[in-house]
Amino acid sequence: MLRDPKGGSFWFDAGAVCLDFAHTGGEGRYAVFESLHQPADLGGWLAQPPLGAVATVPVTARELAAAKALRQAIWDAAQARAARRPLPAEAVAAINRAAAMAPLIPELTDDGTAAGWAPPVRATQALSTLAREMIELLSGPLSERIRQCASDDCPLVFVDSSRPNARRWCSMERCGNRHKLRALRARRATE
Repeated sequence: MLRDPKGGSFWFDAGAVCLDFAHTGGEGRYAVFESLHQPADLGGWLAQPPLGAVATVPVTARELAAAKALRQAIWDAAQARAARRPLPAEAVAAINRAAAMAPLIPELTDDGTAAGWAPPVRATQALSTLAREMIELLSGPLSERIRQCASDDCPLVFVDSSRPNARRWCSMERCGNRHKLRALRARRATE
């Protein structure tokens, strides 16, 4: 669920947790969307599904800064891939640095019916896991399916996992409906 600073929210599935993370705020004109103000905000985001990495070691200000740097690198790389431009070298270096850290370690519950993360769970491990997912996304078969929303004023990026490879909008609830409404008005104006 993404929230608009002007009010309202809409359902958005980026198709990859690392891309969901990239949509948690940003710099410049994206600062109004910032949701990671304090280390606890990062801990709260990481603890939510689908990642579900509940930190057993408190998140630090240094980890928050590292998270924001990784988030920007993921954003820059995704935007470049969606536009079919070369990936920025700084973004690649930042993603690789984060991925070089120890990742989260999956752990099966005693009854074998569920999985979680083996303690201790640190924010740096979760960031490494997100960076590794981005590396797999950029270098794998879904790389060519990274897209930017087709709306003229929406920068959101997502992985098109639709069978016909035809997803155009960040969300039908938001940009898709706006497009349909504009098209309907245009048809009515010409009739």
